[in-house]
Amino acid sequence: MNDLLIRPASRSDVPAIMAMLADDPLGAQRESPDDPTPYLAAFERLAADPNQHLVVAERGSRTVGTLQLTMIPGLSRRGATRSIIEAVRIHADERGSGLGTRLIEWAVEESRRQGCLLVQLTSDVSRTDAHRFYERLGFEASHVGFKRVL
Repeated sequence: MNDLLIRPASRSDVPAIMAMLADDPLGAQRESPDDPTPYLAAFERLAADPNQHLVVAERGSRTVGTLQLTMIPGLSRRGATRSIIEAVRIHADERGSGLGTRLIEWAVEESRRQGCLLVQLTSDVSRTDAHRFYERLGFEASHVGFKRVL
């Protein structure tokens, strides 16, 4: 893992991120990697927002992982800032290599560095392997989540 670099994503990373987002049963249903337009527009919004941290993991010149870390200032918990880890994806060739752990550890450390008192994430109910992974890293299943498609 010494040859791994975790860095802010650039516009040129978007195609590799799109491919990783689509490379699983859930992503295959909801992503459209043939049309980069909405992804590039979203990248521009993320890049302009100081509370958003879209990163990639790079080995050599190859993008092998990604996640988005969002900082959320709030009034609850005595005015605490919390972070949310989203869209964690590991290239199929790298799954099981420890890369996911490295990315989550980076997100937790960056959250601490930014003064967050809590880091949270959600995971689709069908991703039972991911749930075990997050529990192994110290996350606890604590809430019931709800979504409403608009």
